Amino acid sequence: MIKKIFVLIPDGVGLKNFAYGSFPEIGKQLGYDIIFWNQTSKDLSEKGLKQIKLKPEPRAVTDLYKRAKIESELNHFTSKFNDPVYQTYKFPSSGNGLKTRLKNSFVRMMVNMHSGEKGVKHLQKRMEEAERRSKYYTECLEVLKREQPDFLFCTNQRPLTAIAPVLAARDLGIPTGCFIFSWDNLPKATKVIDADFYFVWSDHMKQELIKYYPYILEEKVIITGTPQFEIHFNDQKRLKRERFINNFGLQISRKYLCFSGDDITTSPYDEAYLQDTAKAVEKLNSRGYDIGIIFRRSPVDHSGRYDDILENYKHIITEIKPEWYKAGESWNEILPKEEDPGLQTSIISNTFMVINLGSSMVFDYASYKKPCAFINYDPEGKSALKDVAIIYDYVHFRSMPNRNAVLWIDNKDEIPGVIKKVLEEEVSSNVENSLKWFKKINIQPAEKASERFWNFISNLPSRKVS
Repeated sequence: MIKKIFVLIPDGVGLKNFAYGSFPEIGKQLGYDIIFWNQTSKDLSEKGLKQIKLKPEPRAVTDLYKRAKIESELNHFTSKFNDPVYQTYKFPSSGNGLKTRLKNSFVRMMVNMHSGEKGVKHLQKRMEEAERRSKYYTECLEVLKREQPDFLFCTNQRPLTAIAPVLAARDLGIPTGCFIFSWDNLPKATKVIDADFYFVWSDHMKQELIKYYPYILEEKVIITGTPQFEIHFNDQKRLKRERFINNFGLQISRKYLCFSGDDITTSPYDEAYLQDTAKAVEKLNSRGYDIGIIFRRSPVDHSGRYDDILENYKHIITEIKPEWYKAGESWNEILPKEEDPGLQTSIISNTFMVINLGSSMVFDYASYKKPCAFINYDPEGKSALKDVAIIYDYVHFRSMPNRNAVLWIDNKDEIPGVIKKVLEEEVSSNVENSLKWFKKINIQPAEKASERFWNFISNLPSRKVS
């Protein structure tokens, strides 16, 4: 019988989804011995969780094979589905030094040598073979042999640092499972982990996984939903309006909307959109409205690009920073504090809508039956580094059952009218369609995701592992 579970935490997203929510407590109540195999700097023993620290040291060549595999796979998807959108998921390598040029040449050679489905599989094999020769892989083997877990669950399908631990478990015959952590990840060819079982948000995502990886058997894909939305259904975690207003120095008479920031890659001129929104609110307030903006930046954005806007519009904008912190220089070393999910859901609870550029916050607000407006224009006076039309052509937006699932802001002059429409409660059809979209993307009820994970694990002994 399954009793000891290893939960591999390679980054902050894994912490937020599986260490800070209800997942550990449900497993504990069911009698499981849960060990967090923790690659982050966060000390989980501080919150009473068992952990084994894991210092990830993948080989440099493994990363090169990973890069080549992803690029080759995107080429394969382009050809197989006759769709150029997959080429837009490629990112140029940064840096111009000799070492960078040599690495890029190696990646380019690997891509040229390995095309199509067979080529992608071969690069996956080369990536795994490279990692088996690492000291890191040997250390993972030793831990697994000593601890002898019954199941290894990886909370993210894409980190380079997760390859060796999952590979070591598979080589020892320990059943493995991997969570596809985001709704937009599969078309981007970010799956670098091969596991026995895959956990996905919905039937829609299950069909996507099988479409992109036809070698995965249908019964190996488990629909659980994602724990990230569970917080919105926990009354104990959100601040009531009076306390929320007092905590952040807000005005009790004001109605607040949320401007949710994007990362600098997705929205390189996000500060311009914040300024346009502030000007729109200023215009509405001059006509007798009393509206404020709560600005929540992307947790991975610690830049100063919003500073001038926040200063110039401090009479309208209040920034409430995500409770994340930099534990290192790379993106996966930006980690959440345990307070952040409660802070995020409190912001949603106390705002009447959200404005952003194509964020999954649409589903967070759908959980509260509140509307989302998507920015759908390029900022004026800027040579756009990324045309906004490219973003909304991404595959995950094609899952939208009805374009009216969100309110569209096609130019900055439309912002006041969109806000006014929400305030006058003329958006019931938009909210209804956003809920339909949410139900398509994430199995309902959304608050039962962690229970579904444990239900699968409880039945694991009766399942065959390939």
